[in-house]
Order: sequence, then C-alpha cells, then structure tokens
Amino acid sequence: MSTKFRAALAISSMLALTVVPAARAGAPRTSTVRDDARARADSIVARMTLAEKIALVHGLFPPFAVGKTKNELIMAAGHIDGIPRLGVPLVRESDASLGVANQVEQRKGDVATALPSALATAASFDPAIARAGGAMIGSEARAKRFNVLLAGGVNLTRDPWNGRNFEYLGEDPLLAGRLAGQHIVGVQSNRIVSTIKHFALNAQETGRMVADARIGEADLRMSDLLAFQIAIETGKPASVMCAYNKVNGDWACENDFLLNRVLKRDWRYPGWVMSDWGGVHSTAKAANAGLDQQSGQELDKAPYFSAPLEAAVTSGAVSAARLDDMVARYLTGLIQTGAYDTPMPAKPAAIPYAKNALVAQRTAEAGIVLLKNEGRLLPLARSAKRIVLIGGRADVGVLSGGGSSQVRSVGGAPIEIPLTSGAAMSFARYTYHASSPLKAIKAALPQAQVTFVDGTDVAAAAAAARNADIAIVFATQWTTEAQDVADLSLPDRQDTLIAAVAAAQPKTVAVLETGGPVTMPWLAQVPAVLQAWYPGQRGGEAIANLLTGKVNPSGRLPITFPASATQAPRPAPVGIDTLTSLEAQAAANPANASNYQLKSFPIDYVEGADVGYRWYEKKRRAPLFPFGHGLSYTNFAYRNFAVTGGKTLSVSFEVINTGKRAGADVPQIYVARAGSDTPMRLAAFTRVTLKPGETRRITLTAEPRILADYDTRLPGWRITGGQYRVALARDATDRTLTKMVALDAATMQP
Repeated sequence: MSTKFRAALAISSMLALTVVPAARAGAPRTSTVRDDARARADSIVARMTLAEKIALVHGLFPPFAVGKTKNELIMAAGHIDGIPRLGVPLVRESDASLGVANQVEQRKGDVATALPSALATAASFDPAIARAGGAMIGSEARAKRFNVLLAGGVNLTRDPWNGRNFEYLGEDPLLAGRLAGQHIVGVQSNRIVSTIKHFALNAQETGRMVADARIGEADLRMSDLLAFQIAIETGKPASVMCAYNKVNGDWACENDFLLNRVLKRDWRYPGWVMSDWGGVHSTAKAANAGLDQQSGQELDKAPYFSAPLEAAVTSGAVSAARLDDMVARYLTGLIQTGAYDTPMPAKPAAIPYAKNALVAQRTAEAGIVLLKNEGRLLPLARSAKRIVLIGGRADVGVLSGGGSSQVRSVGGAPIEIPLTSGAAMSFARYTYHASSPLKAIKAALPQAQVTFVDGTDVAAAAAAARNADIAIVFATQWTTEAQDVADLSLPDRQDTLIAAVAAAQPKTVAVLETGGPVTMPWLAQVPAVLQAWYPGQRGGEAIANLLTGKVNPSGRLPITFPASATQAPRPAPVGIDTLTSLEAQAAANPANASNYQLKSFPIDYVEGADVGYRWYEKKRRAPLFPFGHGLSYTNFAYRNFAVTGGKTLSVSFEVINTGKRAGADVPQIYVARAGSDTPMRLAAFTRVTLKPGETRRITLTAEPRILADYDTRLPGWRITGGQYRVALARDATDRTLTKMVALDAATMQP
C-alpha cells in the first residue's frame, strides 16, 4: 500500500521438500472447491441489481468515508459494504505485511503483534515459519474484525537500496514464492482473505507512481512472475493487488498482459484483482484489462468504478458480462476462503498476545544471520565480566521499518519520531519496538556487568570499548515505503563509530538492524557480525539468545550483500536525481509546488531474469556476502551426494552435524544447463535441524520451471534435453560438490 495515510494525515493532522510443479499440457488447473465457489458466486450475482453489482467493485477509504455508509467504519485501509438481502458480507481491509497495521495510530490504543521484517522470514528458508507468522497475523486480524488482509508481498529484490525490500522475501523466485505461498496459507487458515502483491515489478520506491518498468516477456516470466506464480499455486490467495507502476508502457492496474493474459488466462486465477490505493487511472480500460475492484476510491482522481463504471456498462464500453465477472470473482474469493460464511465478531475479541509474541520471537531467531564469527568470538563467553553495548538505541528497543506495514506493537513505542520531509512523511514514523537488547542481555548474563553508551560521542564509545572485555555495536539503517535509501552506507557516521570501537577493542561484535544490505568498510577489523534485520517486537530477546548461544544461529541470506553499490545492476534509484531537483524547486516555490511533479520515466531492467546472485555470477563479481550465506555455532558435512535425472531432477545426500551443538542447516541445490552461459539457479532447498552427531538423509526434487527457460513461441516452459550441472551448496557461490546429470526434453504450460 502506500499513500493511504498520506492524505488522511494531511486532513486530520509443514516443511515440504518439493514445490508443486507446473501443470503439464492437458492437466486440470482448477479444483472442485474453486469451481463450486464460482458456481455459487454466479448464482448470487444473477440475483443482483446493477446498483448492487457496482457497489461491490469499489471500496471506501475510511478516513475519507465518514457519512458514506450506514455501517461502522474502522479506521484502516478499506471498507466495502455488503448486501444483507443476499448474505454478502461487509468487508473490512487492513494492511498486514508484518502484523495488523496501525501506522499513525489512526485507531487510538490499538496494538498488535509485530513480526520481524519479511527478509527475516525469508532468511529462515523455512516455509513452516512463514505459515506460522501468517496464521498468527490472520488470527489477530479476525479478532480485530478485519476479513481482508493486504499481505503476501512477493516482489523480488532487484536493487539493494529499495526502501521496501524489508517487506519482501528476497531476490530468488523459488524461495520468495514458496514462503509467500505459505504465509498466505497461514493467513487464510483463519477464514479470511489474503492478497498477494504488488503485481508486478514494483521494484523501487522512487517514482513508483509513474515509473515504467521495462523487461522482456521471457525474462519477466522467469523471475518476478515466477515468484507470483509459485506463491499463487501454493497459497491460493483470494485476491491479487496490482501495482502502482507501469509495466512495458501500461499501468499495472490496467495492464491486459499481466491481468488478462498471464493471471487469468495462463494461470487460470479464479479470484479478484484489487487495485493498490491510488493506483487506478481509468474506467473502461482498467475494467476491460482485468481490474475487478477499485480500492480506497477517495485516493484516486475519481471514483472510476462507481458511477463512471455504471455509465460504461450502460453504454456498452464495458460489457454486462464483464461486470458480472468482476463481481463473481470478488465473491469467489470470499467464498473459497470461508470469509463469506464466517461472520466477524460484533466486538473485538480477546487476543493471546503473550503466545503470539513467541511466534515473532521464533521467526527472528530463525532468520537472524551470523555473517562472520572469526576466532569463534560468539557465542559470548560466560567468562566475560564487562560487556558494553554501543549505539542503535539498544537500551530501549529495536528498529522497525516504516510505511503501510508499520505495526504499533504490544508494549508500545519507546521511540517514535515524525518525519519532517520526504515522500513518506505523512504516513510513516521512525519507530522502535519496546524490546531492549540491553535488558535482554543483562538477563541472559547475570554474572556480567553490562553497560550502554549511546555512541554519539565516538571517542567516548571507543574508550568504553577499550575498558570492556567485549564491545557490541548496534548499528541501524531505517528504510520505509515511498522512499529509497540514498546509498548503502550506514547513516549518521555509524561506519566511523564501528571502526573506532573495533580499533579500541579487538573483541567487537557488530549487530545490524537494517532494511537490507549495507556496505561494511570496517569488516576486516570486526571479528563477528550479526545481521538482525528489523527483528520485531521480541527482537531484543532474540538477539540476546543468539549472542549468548541459547539459540544457535541458522539464518541464511535471502539477498546478496554487494561489496559496493557499483556491483549491482543500478548503483542508485533510477530517477532519484530528477526527483531531488524537483523537490528542491517545489521547496523554493511552495505556491507552485504542484508544478514540480516527477513525470513518467523508464526503468530498463537490463539484468532480465538474472536477478540478484545470478547477476553476480553472470558478471563474475564477488559480493561481500552471497545469497544463501550464514554461519552456525556447529558444523555440518554433506556425504553420499547422488543425482538422478530423466523426466525429473532428484538429489539425495546425507547431512551430518559434526559439531557439539544442536543446530539447523540449509542445504541448497543450484542447477544450470552444461555449456550454457546461464547462471546457476536455486532449484530446491530445505532446512534440517540435527542434534550433535546426528545424520539424516535428504531427498529433494528440483522445481521444473527453474530447470526450464520460458519460450514465448510455444508459449510455455521448455526444458532443453541434455547435460546439467548440479551443485549441492551452502550458498550461491559454493561449487564444492558438483555433479552432472542428463535431463529429458520437456515442455510445460505457461
């Protein structure tokens, strides 16, 4: 979502080892459950008046909708009245990527459980973790009387500086698709709707309302669209939310290729397409291109799907059959999830916040990544008597990302600073969750003297580090929806702080609370680095447990950390210089500020399908830390690696915990056709927890579309017969264990 609260504020001050493969030619693509839901929806639509149909295909934005409905308005993302005479329920929508959102406390006093950032979930490489988080959020949403959650973010990370990376699941389509799908399953297990968003190529925040994402069809199908396709197959979300940006010249919310051809024809998607808030630009074109519902109509230039749509249907510009399909898709989504037949509570229900907090903590503990541990500095030795924590507000809490995903967490916000400039100013705040690492580490190490200095005085911080046995520097990088980061350096001279502390104290640990990758000019001098992401409302406890060894680190990077910004396909947001210039002109001429607006501009995705780690391999660039990287306090070995080919690619091997601690490993399978210049692709993965000395045999089956290339001439997926390289790896650069296998030629439907 997006600009929902900008306008408001201005006015008001299972752990499966294989993925379901693509259907082969002639295979059924819809289930009996979905067919039954559509048949029921059609029967309801047949009894509606034209006015009733129109009423269901546009929604209200509650802060602007007072007096527009006789029903109670909850101040959140959206509201759509029902039709009592036909049993059509009232729908209330909430933002919900990381918890039931309440960004600028539009609902006074309403709190919710805050998960860590989605990148932390992705770093777990664990579909069960994703599903548990979704189930928890969905249960709280139902208790708060919401039956549609705007969750399911699956946009691939194409650029490390994207301000919204923390809300998504990384750079790989298989990992992102599988985990997003399970998150959606969890949400919808509560008999409510989850969306999947933002369809498609919403890959940067700078100029997101006007940017034109340009990419070839085959490359798009093999990257961003594949992530959506896998997530939709796995999670069966009742609604798809289209994006703000253009894709190859057409707005995503009126893009016939994306909505009609790919989503509804090729994937046979039965649910409804809702717009993002402020993302609609027309009536007939949008409806005919596949948009089924205008969301938060008050944030668009016009209520395009209200009276204008009724006029378009009357004139024939939009057919009556198309309107019926729009309404039937909406009802189908509500019916198949159970939202249609499960009444919402009349009043908010009790929520087991203490139990739910454990879900957030387990997610953080599974997703925090130990990037470096030279000399086994971690876990913290019990013999350490003096430990100093420096910076990052670690005395009071942990950082949260900003924007529509912002959760007002249980326990309150010890730090909350309104923004004074920037595109996110009116609907985001610089916010911390009340989970103090200082307090948690003190509780975990009662025998030690644990102190804190804020780090604003670099010399004083270095002196405190010198006088301690161990120094732990907490560094933060705040990112938010609607704005990209200026560069990949830590802000506010934190790189200088870390370097000074490391120079004074050889036993220095850096804990990074960031929205994504950052550069680390001090890395050679710092023996231990922990990537904590935005760790959620129990982040302090999770960090303490990993630092002290109560929990063994097991996270793996779902995103490449570049050694420098110039390694990535684009070193900075496209259009950022123009935007900065326009903002300066608007500030100098406030009376004519509306004249200085960013106009549509192209973003050419030159990397095509080679997103993230594939780009680095293709260009032979060594990143700072590769995709899939992560360390443990124990050691794992792989033995008896075997590969079978033919019609499917299957890999089996033994994983052995050769260390002295229980821990979790994440074996990864990468594949590429022999003799091609195609980078290796993640084709399978799993997460396995082992006791010391324990051995387990694992069998993984490769996702067939990862083995294939998309052929627009078929159209569909084509596996070229022949030899393939298969790597059993610890990260995307590991080629220690590699075998060859022969695969049969095959084709699959789009």
